[in-house]
Amino acid sequence: MLNIQNIKKQFPIFQNQPGLVYLDSTATSLKPKVVIDKIKEYYEKYSANVFRGIYPMSEKATMEFEETRNVVSKFINTNKPEEIVFTRNATESLNLLAYSLGRKIVESGDEIITTIMEHHSNFVPWQVLASEVGALFKIVNIDNKGYLEKDWNKIVTKKTKILALTYISNVLGTINPIKEIISQAKKINPQIIIIVDVAQAVPHQKIDVVDLEADFVAFSSHKMLGPTGVGVLWGKERLLKEIYPFMYGGDMIDEVYIDRTTYKDPPHKFEAGTPAIGEIIAFKEAVKFLDKIGMENIQKHEKKITDFAINRLINTFGQSIKIYGPKNIEDRGGIVSFTFDKFHPHDIAQILADEGICVRAGHHCAMPLHTRLNVPATVRASFYLYNDENDVNKLIEGLKKVKKILE
Repeated sequence: MLNIQNIKKQFPIFQNQPGLVYLDSTATSLKPKVVIDKIKEYYEKYSANVFRGIYPMSEKATMEFEETRNVVSKFINTNKPEEIVFTRNATESLNLLAYSLGRKIVESGDEIITTIMEHHSNFVPWQVLASEVGALFKIVNIDNKGYLEKDWNKIVTKKTKILALTYISNVLGTINPIKEIISQAKKINPQIIIIVDVAQAVPHQKIDVVDLEADFVAFSSHKMLGPTGVGVLWGKERLLKEIYPFMYGGDMIDEVYIDRTTYKDPPHKFEAGTPAIGEIIAFKEAVKFLDKIGMENIQKHEKKITDFAINRLINTFGQSIKIYGPKNIEDRGGIVSFTFDKFHPHDIAQILADEGICVRAGHHCAMPLHTRLNVPATVRASFYLYNDENDVNKLIEGLKKVKKILE
């Protein structure tokens, strides 16, 4: 059982914002002091560019930078740290794959598959790629309970080059049976490349990429207590070596001649230009923070608080509130998206904001999913390791005020 008060003491924002009820960690998480201090340490003590510098500050920065790669590699259990590529965010990681991998292997008449529940960053790049090369863009639907269609024998074919899907829906909270899906897809087409958006999974549960057997995964630092401006792309070493660079220049260069250029091996082949050095260095402190608490403990806590929230919402507001996603708490993460009576989600969010309660209203970068749900927008409350039942109770009281004002 997590000691929430002790955890909150390690996040300066709770001291600077007394009474804050932060229920928007699906958009971005709050940052513990160890992360903030590490960024400050870099800029105050060894603020130099990484690689090639032979003076002590540059060597220190490079060591700290590469140590983050090692820490992240161990956290998701890669075969080697060189399989970890740093980007700006999960969106860039996925776009990198659409550009560097997609344009290499997908041709006219091939198939690209994604799902209706994807964040736009794992939907639009594949949609654009399919349109450019003349491939068939196939979308896996959901049932009325928020689960993906299960008949993969009718979905994946020998023509399918890429299957890109999310581990956890950022709207429904649905935890997809990714390992089972990968196993089925690979049996149908052993050559298929499977890309998993784990941006909503890595912060909340243990992810083992070797056990998962995906080909690539993408996630962001800022959703797991780390700084903004840092993303991760993990890929199998063989595939990273085969695909094109995404950008050119800077440290990804090996040698440049008048008539040709050669590139470094992964991961540096994909890390052109000066990276977000201080942010990447600080990212490892977020990973260590999560690792110390334990991902199993975090997941158990989130399920408990999410279950409590769903039950309180239903028991308090009955049929006037509609919650989207699986009813079985074991099949969902700490995300609760809902509509409330006939009140507009943005009006609800504004009134809650006036009460110091932070939720998100809109389509959450998942317009195709909201079209499938037949709603233009939802209110989303999301829970993390620093939330407790008091936050849920304040949300309930805030929604009572919404009802009083808008009725």
